[in-house]
Amino acid sequence: MYQTDEDVIVKASVPGVKPEEVDVTITGDTLTIKGETKTEGEVKKEDYFRKERSYGAFSRSILLPTSLQTDKAEATFENGVLTLTIPKAEESKPKQIKIKPKGVVEGEKA
Repeated sequence: MYQTDEDVIVKASVPGVKPEEVDVTITGDTLTIKGETKTEGEVKKEDYFRKERSYGAFSRSILLPTSLQTDKAEATFENGVLTLTIPKAEESKPKQIKIKPKGVVEGEKA
């Protein structure tokens, strides 16, 4: 998880899992990513037979920074990587503060 000036970005590797098999929820300030892997491999050779099965559920919860617009979160899935983009609320974005020299009236040169 990392942040930019505008968003919080969460990237999660979920190889072998289809996007529709991943469940993403945000409750309060907790992001939860759940899913289940189901893979089978089968190789037939001249003198042997082998079959492999791999199953398993996964779940990861991450505490998010406060002041996010979770209702505007977006998720993309590419090459086994889930990317969530959650916009920051206006009050949590950095603000530029202009510094004025003391004793100088606005419009005058320092």
